[in-house]
Amino acid sequence: MSHQCPFPVRATDTRRCYRTGSVPGFTFSLTLVAILLGYAGISDAAPTKKPSPVIEIPAAGDGVVGYAKGRLLVAPRAGLSEKEFAKILKSRNAKSKGRFQRTNTHVLELPADADEMQVMQAMKKDKRLKYVELDYVLKPAASVSDPSYSSSWALPKIQAPTAWDSSNGSGVTIAILDTGVDGNHPDLAANMVPGWNMYDNNSNTSDVFGHGTKVAGTAAMVGNNGAGSAGVAWGAKIMPVRISGTDGMASISTIAQGINWAADNGAKVANVSYAVASYSTVQSAANYMRSKGGVVVVSAGNNNTLQTYAADDAMLNVAATDSNDAKASFSNFGDAVDLAAPGVSVYSTTNGGGYANVSGTSFSSPITAATVALMMSANSKLTPADIDKFIKSTALDLGTSGFDQYYGFGRIDAAKAVAAAKSATTTTPVTDTQAPTISIAKPTGGKVTGVVAVDVNYSDNVGVTRAELYLNGNRIATDDTSPFAFSWDTAGYADGSYSLVAKAYDAAGNVGSSSTVSVTIGNDTTPPVITSLNPSSALKVSVPKQTVSASATDDTKLAKLSLSIDGREVATTTGSSISYGWNTRKVASGTHTITVRAWDAAGNTTSKSITVYR
Repeated sequence: MSHQCPFPVRATDTRRCYRTGSVPGFTFSLTLVAILLGYAGISDAAPTKKPSPVIEIPAAGDGVVGYAKGRLLVAPRAGLSEKEFAKILKSRNAKSKGRFQRTNTHVLELPADADEMQVMQAMKKDKRLKYVELDYVLKPAASVSDPSYSSSWALPKIQAPTAWDSSNGSGVTIAILDTGVDGNHPDLAANMVPGWNMYDNNSNTSDVFGHGTKVAGTAAMVGNNGAGSAGVAWGAKIMPVRISGTDGMASISTIAQGINWAADNGAKVANVSYAVASYSTVQSAANYMRSKGGVVVVSAGNNNTLQTYAADDAMLNVAATDSNDAKASFSNFGDAVDLAAPGVSVYSTTNGGGYANVSGTSFSSPITAATVALMMSANSKLTPADIDKFIKSTALDLGTSGFDQYYGFGRIDAAKAVAAAKSATTTTPVTDTQAPTISIAKPTGGKVTGVVAVDVNYSDNVGVTRAELYLNGNRIATDDTSPFAFSWDTAGYADGSYSLVAKAYDAAGNVGSSSTVSVTIGNDTTPPVITSLNPSSALKVSVPKQTVSASATDDTKLAKLSLSIDGREVATTTGSSISYGWNTRKVASGTHTITVRAWDAAGNTTSKSITVYR
């Protein structure tokens, strides 16, 4: 079968569909003084142009240059009241400068003399918060360009020409979250659609550093135009979303905003050629895009280091391989790596209309993102979970058999991935009838007070899209963004027994419920007060019938009042006073103890005793 080649190829041309090129090496300054990080798109705050100095972290790894001074990113748990959140901020002298409405992540401004690291570590211990992290500043995951390669090899390596027989990415928009894109490049212009500049909060998405144009070309360089080469998804559209300053640096807060914006503006795939898979703020944004049917693909990074953080299903994390299907020398590795893709001497477009061979996980990521676009173009009904399954199961297994930390599930195979996606349209779609599972991990029961952190464990054959918390059958909190977690303020409820149930929903509307967890609210720690006990002091009982009485009060409500004589309870009441007629005729001579005890609804108790003689 012949393959669709998007530009003319001579029969004797063994290079197939590629051109040669070179570009000067990238350099990344670690002497950054300040970076302009506006809050474009934050729902509760106007954009700001106030510069935010960067605290540098030498040799931090994963492309981290430093973090924004005086800033934290914080997400309260679902159900936490604004009043309670305000208390948290006040305790740290912090202010919310706005929040990402889609994921309810607040951008906090700390006092000028605050130690960001110390405040973050302290706030992470607060169970009322879902996550707290620094607003890290990252450099792109590009390595140096390599002008010694005379031709590109990545397209046939992943069998892209075979995939093009079925799909070229048409009908799919890929958001390139980067330094901007040269929209006038002759090999990109026809595929460009409007984007947004998250950094300056305007529509100017021109490439200010040169990195984004290379990434965009790798993914969707125009085909069949008689110029240059072709991207993996040469029929897809390119949506430029600028997230960086002129030095190429980007903060995770701006990256998260960019993902949210792309998800809301028609992109089905978002490529982030920065090593961001470990950040909760970005994970939440990626989960938001998944909830809208989109997929986020990110770079594993270029430090040749082990990524020790846990894998996250919110995005595809991609390592780099060379032309021999070996791990690229610079590529990061670890259990967080999902896939591998070509990332050494990848032929692409450059700012100003040129071409070059470029290297880095910055380019293995858009090759993978473009493969996702091919799959979506072949079958528009695929869910993000379907994409994950097909692209991983069809990847070429490299290294240790099965999943490994260098290649993940393997090096992507665009032809097989597209074939798997397309074959799903030839069979009757299987309706998802399997309900998610969910359980309440904490609390497990017993007494609770104050603001209670409710942790849940959940899973689904496709994916959980929403979780809810119910108290005595009434819904009190909803979390639409994974990881799901709740906060329950017991202050508005009377002390006593309550039942907690969590529910999980998937995209098909199936719902799973947890087992009931019974807890007792015990916010009241003040015991009742015994106001009287008669006889009031030690005396000799001489009458045949002695009246014993007592009374008590409580700051909320008494639950029980009892009288005992010599350890035997003789009378009880739920009222505030009690009386008992004690027949002393048959009472032995000697000392006897009269005790009154009071309980409140929270289980607090108090008692008072006197001694009498017979």
